[in-house]
Amino acid sequence: MRRRKVIIDCDPGIDDSLALMLALSMEELEVTGITIVCGNGPVDMGFSNAKKILQRLGRLDIPICKGAEKPLKREYVSALDTHGADALGESFLAEVPGYEQPIDAVEFMARELLKGDCSVIALGPMTNLAHLIEQQPEAFARVEELVSMGGNFRSHGNCSPVAEYNYWADPDGAALVYRTMADLGKKIHMVGLDVTRRIVLTPDLLEYLKRLDGELGEFVQAITKFYFDFHWQWEHLIGCVINDPLAVAYFADRTLCEGFEAYTEIETGGISIGQSVVDAEGFYRKRANGVILTRTDPLRFFKMFFGRLLKVDEQELDLLEKLVRS
Repeated sequence: MRRRKVIIDCDPGIDDSLALMLALSMEELEVTGITIVCGNGPVDMGFSNAKKILQRLGRLDIPICKGAEKPLKREYVSALDTHGADALGESFLAEVPGYEQPIDAVEFMARELLKGDCSVIALGPMTNLAHLIEQQPEAFARVEELVSMGGNFRSHGNCSPVAEYNYWADPDGAALVYRTMADLGKKIHMVGLDVTRRIVLTPDLLEYLKRLDGELGEFVQAITKFYFDFHWQWEHLIGCVINDPLAVAYFADRTLCEGFEAYTEIETGGISIGQSVVDAEGFYRKRANGVILTRTDPLRFFKMFFGRLLKVDEQELDLLEKLVRS
């Protein structure tokens, strides 16, 4: 089995942290490094949270490099209202000192990408990637594959009627990445709200996880309780949407989601700032620069998610079908 090399560019974040836990449990992936961008929380907070997750997994050998402290052009707006004061569900886990890297996120990405055969999973705003394009375009051009958790097609936005947070937080960065991918003749795999909204961690699923592994379940509960409360307050949803792990799962198993190819641009101003404008009907007659995902299978996702985190065969998770379908 070929282990695919990948950089995870993220803004931890509750669901980013769950995504890191999933990625580092997968034999298919070789996570060469984690780069941090401002998003859910400030970049130093994201760096701190990534260390907490890697310490729990015993993987502090993986480099964590800090990147952009603010978006490309617009004012920085965090999502601490969604993720809590520490951006990790107000779990306030003990700090992990040290592990500062001698290079920043852009330098690290460039170094790894120029080696070849390396992909990027972008789980936050794409500011780091935009800076990479500006500073070392030849390195960005070597991206084997780019999967982005962001955007939306038919589904409504989560920070405006039309915009998803990651693209809304730095629309100029996202727009530059999409334009550059079009120029390179490549496609971004857009794992947007159309599919991620179907990935709901419910109280029953969390309780099942706790029954199977009390320590792991308690940890997940500690970092998601704030998220549960937020989703109930704002969406009257019993559970929480865990967006980012689906992007990791899709990167590992391309059959987990389905969609279509289309030319896509990101709006950078006005009332629709951050909107992913998907030319589904080919109006512009431009070559596709995106794979827009519209369908997924939550049961298959949760079998993968639980199976990898628990290190058990998916067939042993006999209650999942009942819990996910209910």
